[in-house]
Amino acid sequence: MSPSYEVLTEEDRALFVEKGYVKLEGCFTRGQAEDRTRFLWDRLGYRADDPTTWERASVHMAALGDIDVSTFAPKAWQAACELIGGAERMAAGKSFPWTDAFIVNLRQEQEGPWTPPSPATPGWHVDGSWFRHFLDSPEQGLLAIVLWSEVVPEGGPTFVTTDSVAPIARFLADHPEGVLPKGHTPDPGETVFDYAEIAKQCGEYVEATGQVGDVYLLHPFVLHAKSENALRVPRFITNSTLFLAEPMNFDRPDPADHSLVEQAVLHGLGVDRFPFTITGPRERVVPDSAGDYDAQAEQERARLAAAGHADFR
Repeated sequence: MSPSYEVLTEEDRALFVEKGYVKLEGCFTRGQAEDRTRFLWDRLGYRADDPTTWERASVHMAALGDIDVSTFAPKAWQAACELIGGAERMAAGKSFPWTDAFIVNLRQEQEGPWTPPSPATPGWHVDGSWFRHFLDSPEQGLLAIVLWSEVVPEGGPTFVTTDSVAPIARFLADHPEGVLPKGHTPDPGETVFDYAEIAKQCGEYVEATGQVGDVYLLHPFVLHAKSENALRVPRFITNSTLFLAEPMNFDRPDPADHSLVEQAVLHGLGVDRFPFTITGPRERVVPDSAGDYDAQAEQERARLAAAGHADFR
């Protein structure tokens, strides 16, 4: 039976299969965003009105809580369900958590003119530092870029490739033993992502600009990278992962049952179906930066307590 679509248009669906992303406008209000970000500066230990206190150009904050996306941003929730083939393909429990792990971009790291995206842009990656990656990995069915502030050109928009699904899919198809993510020291002989090399195969980009409440839903194989904030206007986003109930399936008996996420992989591989079997263990891994993240969470909680928000939730 063909799936029904309430949010995604035919153009949205074609764009996602071809380019690996869709942009949804107005998924929540400015008031909702202000409520979610009201303690952000206290957590950072910076003053919003004093750029001299902005010690770090960008900060990946800790996740201290999350929200129910289905009620907070039902449009984004429904669109995500349509991309993965239905809510029943989402993992049980907190399968699409929108946390308060804000990614704050305040200023440029380096002096000089703002630079547009290119294969030479530093930091290209796919998310998922906590698991060994396979072509069909259920740990990341989608990635959401959620805009909690206005994001404008040269103001720190996330750079997004629109032609990386194919090279990432080919790389993972060639490594059924699994691939280690960024930020993990491999044992001898283990395969790791070489994002810089994969980025050389890409040359199409969008900048994730928009208004408060806009959401980009990305295929998990889309390379993306932080950009410089030349405007020094604070930019707040979050990246949120959707977890699947089961591994993706690229060889379903009825091709109409392939989700749009699966269709994008098949399109990237240039085939109608692709039987795939892993040869290595599915496993969680501990990124080298895990200790830094734990320290960040402790520091934020301490700053909240010092600012009188000990009961923060």
